[in-house]
Amino acid sequence: MEGPISIRKREHLRLALEGDVERPLADKGPFEVVELAHRALPELDRDEVDPSTEFLGRRLAFPLLIGSMTGGTAEAGAINRRLAAAAQHCGVGMCLGSQRAALEDPKLSATFAVRDVAPDIPLVANLGAVQLREGVGADQVRELAAAVGADAVVFHHNAAQEAVQAEGDTRFGGLTAALAGTIEALDLPCGVKEVGCGFSEADARRLAELPLAFIESAGRGGTSWPAIEGLRARGVHDRELAAALAEWGTHSLTSLLVCLRHGDAPVVASGGLRGGLDAARALALGAAATAMALPLVRAAARSTAAVIEELAAFRKALVTGMFLTGSRDLAALRRVPHRVPPELLPEAWQDTADS
Repeated sequence: MEGPISIRKREHLRLALEGDVERPLADKGPFEVVELAHRALPELDRDEVDPSTEFLGRRLAFPLLIGSMTGGTAEAGAINRRLAAAAQHCGVGMCLGSQRAALEDPKLSATFAVRDVAPDIPLVANLGAVQLREGVGADQVRELAAAVGADAVVFHHNAAQEAVQAEGDTRFGGLTAALAGTIEALDLPCGVKEVGCGFSEADARRLAELPLAFIESAGRGGTSWPAIEGLRARGVHDRELAAALAEWGTHSLTSLLVCLRHGDAPVVASGGLRGGLDAARALALGAAATAMALPLVRAAARSTAAVIEELAAFRKALVTGMFLTGSRDLAALRRVPHRVPPELLPEAWQDTADS
């Protein structure tokens, strides 16, 4: 018989696959509004473009991580293995869904076990940061990562989701100190990510104090976890609150820019990133890599081949964007002139001192 957390994970997966859970901004995705300088004379052949890079000490054929999304059920386990097999085939990385389920029921660890089908990719374990306030310690985190052969662990921040989830954990007080202590005690690279509401300038300043291997900016403009929780909610007031928070948070571009401004941790751009041209824009702004989840999870519900097809299309679009900006490699892409709508720049927000 399924336990409560497996039931919740199954509902999350079903709603992500079938529900109206994306919250694109206006008539364009959050990264589409960035303009890159076109080169009519790129002075290179498209076949010369090299989009490869390194992440967590492993080589990526192009700078994409399959984003965190699922686990904890048999169907989720099958999807994770298809995603991982496709990542191995295409030479990209993968972030696992929250492994809290495996903490509560060790038998569910198998639904996150993908290293055997993806021996060479950067693989990132995942746990909610708030679990550090619920008694989870460094030893348990280390065991979670070791169980899946992960190269690193990411602590996800999802205050808005937890606030509207019936079973939500909202003990976020003292979280920075808890993260600092846990990261210091671990002997593997650690990152942090939002799940779609982004980081503010004040958040980015605090994160800069932590010894992070990376930050995934994950702003507003893609999958909305408050919207998913709203579809699960039973009470009318809970549904209304979730609907009101469905578009809550910091725009993906603003979140990316403030994370780049503070500290020196590499930043992975995500939050409504939906293809290789979006990736080209984010990388031109300074992102070290990018992440995308929902389109790939939906493809994995069909087959590994469908994921490979999505990844190949992503790479082709990224390489084309690099070609059209005269960028032979990612270093050149990061020097391309670009324009961001002024209202999305951090300066457009009235800044106050962090409390």
